[in-house]
Amino acid sequence: MFGALGWLVAHHVATVVVAVITAGLSAAVLGQRRPTGSAYAWLLVLLFVPYIGIPLYVVFGGRKFQHRARSKSRLPASATDAAQTTAETVAWLDDGVDAYEVFLREIRGAKRSIRIVTFVVGNDATGRSLVEALIERAASGVEVLLLIDDFLRIHAPASLLRKLEASGGKVCRFMPLFHLPFRGRGNLRNHRKIALFDGERAIVGGMNLANEYMGPLPSPSRWRDLSTLVSGDVVGRLDAVFRADWEYASKKPLAAQEVPAPAHTPAPTAVPLRVVPSGPDAPNDAIYDAILTAIFRAESRFWVATPYFVPDEPLMRALTVAAHRGIDVRIFIPAQSNHFVADLVAGPCLRELEVEGVRVFRYRSMLHAKTILVDGSLAVVGSANFDMRSLFLDYEVALFFSGPTEIERLARWFEVTLESSDAGAPQAGWSRSRVESVVRLLAPLL
Repeated sequence: MFGALGWLVAHHVATVVVAVITAGLSAAVLGQRRPTGSAYAWLLVLLFVPYIGIPLYVVFGGRKFQHRARSKSRLPASATDAAQTTAETVAWLDDGVDAYEVFLREIRGAKRSIRIVTFVVGNDATGRSLVEALIERAASGVEVLLLIDDFLRIHAPASLLRKLEASGGKVCRFMPLFHLPFRGRGNLRNHRKIALFDGERAIVGGMNLANEYMGPLPSPSRWRDLSTLVSGDVVGRLDAVFRADWEYASKKPLAAQEVPAPAHTPAPTAVPLRVVPSGPDAPNDAIYDAILTAIFRAESRFWVATPYFVPDEPLMRALTVAAHRGIDVRIFIPAQSNHFVADLVAGPCLRELEVEGVRVFRYRSMLHAKTILVDGSLAVVGSANFDMRSLFLDYEVALFFSGPTEIERLARWFEVTLESSDAGAPQAGWSRSRVESVVRLLAPLL
């Protein structure tokens, strides 16, 4: 009898505790600025499956909490005002071999400093050779700072990273996956890819440091991607983004790079562009807002390439309205990405848009580039995918070019991509369409 009574009391206490926690977390969801679909999805999980929803939210749920804003300083105004800056030179890296050679050349040629933030350093031939080059520069007295997101830490060459530190370099991991409960940071990943050399040159785009993205030899399995090598004033803005990330991860201040004054005035043909970072350390969702604005302002074309297409309702509506206005809206995706669940979510969205007049092209291999072309006025290259994770949760950065040369260059990139693509949204049979319908409900949580 007492055993049964004890069980009932314990069950009642547990029920009350779960109800209180659920109510508190539900209030937190409603109090945050997040997409409506995301809010509804979290509320449904918390209310109907609290024993699953509560631990998931504790680890993954947080977004732009005030305590997080205090724990990671806001990006400096020099990095977030999106004011126009310039690049003296722009080189497009759309071939894995060329990108690898440029990366290796820049590492070996750096005389003062190398600062890199990336999502992946592969424990493969490419990753190891690049880290070995960093070790060589650190041993020669060059400042070498390497910041890696902690999500894919198992892929990194751990022994070489330790050797890099022993040679005088510094390695930090961003946002540890394993942390104290109720810190709410596990879902916020640093997806930026910025490599700075001597404070004078920078590589920015979608490429990580691994075989899938670049390497010394051509590979039929290599992904199609795009990064840019830039020089000039833009590098200072990118350095400000890196410093904010590094100071958060290392808990130590980092001075801006000292760059020798140029011996000549900037060329009148300097390339106009904007650096647009986005993430929990930014006051708003800058990349998302810029994309939405660009869709509504488009007058002739809006082309986007992305490995994962998981838009929210406003983006879906904006693309639909643009197609109805006669805008040439094109979406380039891989025929099959490396994330099956993302493909399941993308399928019905793409078919829905195709019915409304949007043209869909499936690249025959893995397409990892994150780029946008609008009319003859805007070319975007960066790290942000066209999905809710990149646009609302992750730390991202993009370059917004407005010069005609860069716009024409990106247009050619799309044309080459088109030659290896098949037209039409991915189709689904009865069973797959049922699975897609269920998985799509989880899209706000992806």
